[in-house]
Amino acid sequence: MSALPSGARADGNPGYDRPGLGFTPAVLRAGDVTWEQGLPDWSRADGASQYAADTLLRLGLGGPLELQLGTSYQRMAAAGIDHDGRGDSSLGMKFALPASGTFSWGLLGSVEFTDGARAFRNPRRQYLLGADFNWQWNTRNTAALYLENVRSGGRDSRLLAVNDGYAFSGRLSGYVEAAVQHAAGTGAGSMAGAGLAWLVTPRVQLDGSFRHRLGGHADLWEAGLGVSVYFGR
Repeated sequence: MSALPSGARADGNPGYDRPGLGFTPAVLRAGDVTWEQGLPDWSRADGASQYAADTLLRLGLGGPLELQLGTSYQRMAAAGIDHDGRGDSSLGMKFALPASGTFSWGLLGSVEFTDGARAFRNPRRQYLLGADFNWQWNTRNTAALYLENVRSGGRDSRLLAVNDGYAFSGRLSGYVEAAVQHAAGTGAGSMAGAGLAWLVTPRVQLDGSFRHRLGGHADLWEAGLGVSVYFGR
């Protein structure tokens, strides 16, 4: 959901879905590919730390559609516990029309399978539907709203996040965000955080971010480092 001025990116690159909650409401051109990699992402809750080297491959299908393939390598560490292995894989489809003036929006639907290592496998498939709305106030400042529903085993978990992004230069941008969530079987919680994205080259972005629990049921801390690479014409 963070924003970068279009002039700083390679032609045809609509931006990256890392970092932050939500996704960029724009799709890749037909045949273009983006690789987004956590280096890793980390979370802390209930005395346990979890590390996830998330991998997301995005492929432009043409028109308003983009295919997304995801997987991860996970590690969990707590008192007397140390597990590692592959996480569940996912298959998603993003839909986004060209921006209308300063406003853009997109939809993302995905299914997460139960094919990961036993310690990290979901008990049932998860079905995600997300909607991201973005307002470009000026060349430097954007705002975004993200809505998400995840359904698994007939139960729904929901998340709402708001984001304000600012481009410090043609290559460096930052954002702040806040979110409320209601997780099935756990309850409601809230969190807030911030992040930076740096375009090392027009095709390579490095990012760093963090979030902290404000109240209720949410991870105490979430943080991550990542790299994203655009392969396109």
